[in-house]
Amino acid sequence: MTERDQMEYDIAVVGGGPAGLACAIRIKQLTPERSVCLLEKGSELGVHALSGAVMQPDALDALLPGWRDNPPGVCVPASKDEFLLLTKERAVRLPTPPQSNNHGNFIVSQGMLVQQLAQQAEALEVDVFPGFSAVEALVELERVVGVRCGDMGVEADGSEGPAFAPGVDIRAGVTVLAEGCRGSISKRLIKRFDLDAGREPQTYGLGFKELWQLPAGRGEPGKIQHTVGWPLDRKTYGGSFLYHLDNDQVYIGFVIGLDYQDPMFSPFEAFQQYKHHPVIKALLDGGEIVSAGARTLIEGGIQSLPKLDVPGAVLIGDAAGTLNVAKIKGIHMAIRSGMLAAEHIAETGKAEGFDTRWHASPSAKELRKVRNIRPGFNKGLWFGLANAAWETVTAGLSPWTLKHDADHDSLRRIDGAITERDWLAERALPPRDRLASVYFANIAHDENQPVHLKVADTSICATQCYEEYRNPCTRFCPAQVYEMVDDGSGGRKLQINASNCVHCKACDIKDPYQIIDWVPPEGGSGPNYQNL
Repeated sequence: MTERDQMEYDIAVVGGGPAGLACAIRIKQLTPERSVCLLEKGSELGVHALSGAVMQPDALDALLPGWRDNPPGVCVPASKDEFLLLTKERAVRLPTPPQSNNHGNFIVSQGMLVQQLAQQAEALEVDVFPGFSAVEALVELERVVGVRCGDMGVEADGSEGPAFAPGVDIRAGVTVLAEGCRGSISKRLIKRFDLDAGREPQTYGLGFKELWQLPAGRGEPGKIQHTVGWPLDRKTYGGSFLYHLDNDQVYIGFVIGLDYQDPMFSPFEAFQQYKHHPVIKALLDGGEIVSAGARTLIEGGIQSLPKLDVPGAVLIGDAAGTLNVAKIKGIHMAIRSGMLAAEHIAETGKAEGFDTRWHASPSAKELRKVRNIRPGFNKGLWFGLANAAWETVTAGLSPWTLKHDADHDSLRRIDGAITERDWLAERALPPRDRLASVYFANIAHDENQPVHLKVADTSICATQCYEEYRNPCTRFCPAQVYEMVDDGSGGRKLQINASNCVHCKACDIKDPYQIIDWVPPEGGSGPNYQNL
């Protein structure tokens, strides 16, 4: 049995995003005598942070009232909103939904915001540990008593290398899980403690984001644009965002619901196709990509939230599912949930009861009002828009709550002959393909470590999955992690290019057989997003 060092804290926070940092900061503000540590799997705070990101500032105002005197490096006041319906050749202006009115909001870099929050946490004597992946919860007598960090220096075959160091056990009175969307520890605890009993299935989106430097004079600082429609069909939920920064830079991105039905669909290629719409291409032409990334978004809303506490632990932020998908905003909700968890822990000294407290909070009220907007799009674009208008006018007072279907059950099976589309035929703007996009994610990953994408039965990939779906993992992964290659005897086998992984976890969600399990690689591995 491996001997492990132990460290003890009053509170251990897993995840260095807005939710986890807000929780750590608030606990220290309220009870400075409590010991708090924060674990972050990225090599530095902020390098795994990725969001649109237009921030509603009220939660940050409450946490750090003076933040506007020293804002993040990217922080542009919103100036005007546009909402467009795209056809293949045209862009039709639609009324801006009230939820998308960004007056008073800020376009920010979530990575830069996280870096500043981390400085505040360290100033309050939170022990911040970047490069440490928490890989499992420590559970004793059905109570979470901390987390175990991943081992370092393990060879690809699972043996202990010359630099092997066993992961530390962090023991804590309360463990705060702020892992982000589809957190690996959170997923296991939800299953072990049956936290999603009676809830709707969770649903997700896959989001892409690029930072572009435009030719001089082309930017409109503060302009915020969203679109629906082309290149998606009317059954597929999704749309784009385009946020203008200072200095002729722009964030451009696309979000696609992972409940899409077509097994031959490629989310990454749809994003690149969107960039070639005449209106968008005219903006980007002559510019260059600075950085790029992808992540999943948790979109199920209040009806899909699991119970938010177990004995010894709470779930907050995207690990819980607090994103307001109707607003396309999650930062303020993440900060609020982190602060509320901190206040609950400071007052009670325990995790139990946080779920009840959160459901009585303004955040729960906000999600309850928009609970029917996302599932309304399950019946198509036009029904979804009409339903969203109804839910907005009635402030969510409909006497019903719409249901979700699980994303992994949504794909149609292949029936008859199929024609693969040549997505590259008209590709003029970079990146040329997914591997070129991965370059802009600035990934650091030692390939001499165990593959962190665990496939329970690879024989399914070569037989059943190919026959029924033509291996959709080779298309829904934004980083070309999954490839079907020649097995040397005339057949095919799965090849996993783990060093490409950007930690989006779409594979864990969308795989129709649910045999892919995403777990954290060695601490410090993964993307190093710059200014996203």
